[in-house]
Amino acid sequence: MKPTASQLIDRRSFLKATGAGASSFLILPSGLLRGQAAAKLNVAFIGMGGQIQGHVSKLMQLGHNVAALCDVDAGQIANSQKRHGAGVAKAAVYADYRMLLEKEKALDAVVIATPDHWHAPICRAAMQAGKHVYCEKPLTHTIAEARQLRELSKASKVITQTGNQGSASPNLRRSMELIAANFFGAITEIHVWHPAHSWPSGVERPAGSDTVPAGLDWDFWLGTAPVRPFKAGNYHPALWRGWYDFGNGSLGDFCCHAFNMPVRALNLDYPTRIEVSGTDLGKESYAKACTVRYHFPARGERGPVKLNFYTGGDLPPEGVTAALIKSFGSLPRTGCLLVGANGQLQSGLWNSDCYIKLNEDPRFLGADNHPTAKQVSHSIPRVKGHMDEWVDACLGGPKVFSDFDFGGHLTEIGLAGNVALRLQKNIDWDGPNMKVPGMPEADAFIRKEDRAKYRM
Repeated sequence: MKPTASQLIDRRSFLKATGAGASSFLILPSGLLRGQAAAKLNVAFIGMGGQIQGHVSKLMQLGHNVAALCDVDAGQIANSQKRHGAGVAKAAVYADYRMLLEKEKALDAVVIATPDHWHAPICRAAMQAGKHVYCEKPLTHTIAEARQLRELSKASKVITQTGNQGSASPNLRRSMELIAANFFGAITEIHVWHPAHSWPSGVERPAGSDTVPAGLDWDFWLGTAPVRPFKAGNYHPALWRGWYDFGNGSLGDFCCHAFNMPVRALNLDYPTRIEVSGTDLGKESYAKACTVRYHFPARGERGPVKLNFYTGGDLPPEGVTAALIKSFGSLPRTGCLLVGANGQLQSGLWNSDCYIKLNEDPRFLGADNHPTAKQVSHSIPRVKGHMDEWVDACLGGPKVFSDFDFGGHLTEIGLAGNVALRLQKNIDWDGPNMKVPGMPEADAFIRKEDRAKYRM
């Protein structure tokens, strides 16, 4: 049945619960701060692969200064210089982020897009140096690192932002408003799916070694990870994510995206039970295909919730996705589907969609076109973009939506699933204490021993 007026949450209560604090729908303009022209930030970029290029362009578009480029591969820096031309011509160049932080005295902020195993060390160093930090997802390589950065961010005065760009989407915020208004009734299931990636999965380490490309400091690239020979077409560039020594597979790649809105909207703390199945588990690389089921206990007025993650060909049951297939002609290639007592919400893998269907509706509609959804008022401020929001906060504006405390929490949830995958067992999970009760062998996957040469 459709939600009644009494079921729609009081707007004032919702604002108080979410901390939005705004009395009306608001778009916050980047580059303007309390009516005054904003100063330029001096920003360094660390990890010059493909992901960071959009960030360089965005910061230049917003009128800020590219102070430095840093990568252990000189070829990546050269490609970035060619791509961005005059905008980075005066940027200092570094192979070692430690030297960058030491020498760039006028630096305000850093953007980090290295392989996962380098996130925590660089974030720690930048925060301890008093620099604002934007870091790509997942925030860290291990659960223990995520907890450490969460605590450091709360004690620090710097502005942090996790790179889950869907956080700035108006549709993510609209989805939260509808869920808070009890539009879908009690939500008990979440289904997230993603196809296979192109990086190595379900395989062991390749034999042999290849010549390290000129300009690449392979030992520094390995960094905190155990030493292994360079092998072309397997690790660098862009293929590292499938290897547990450097990345976190599909679950690490997308937990901070797809879990983002549901964790916020449903106030999901820690799962207490995680169940896994899959193909080619137990390798040095992520599973070829797998299903990970998180069981979140009831909390407050919310009942228990099951969050299901599928990748590599595993998919939700057809009965769950039948309405999606009917509406769109086929199952969307990726998705995040929330199932409630009164209806469903398809928010997409980045939570940047908002297609909704009440039980009596013939098919999914965009939320802006749904007559009943239009009765739910806008109450969460909108922003121009994820990077815009971080920049404005660095200049003294409103708080960001996905700081390291929240991004670290998402990372902890995602990587707890990887612990079960690596153990190849269903586990009980003690999230607050970062433990698998009765399985001390899990500790090696919760925290790691960094290679001494790069230990901080």
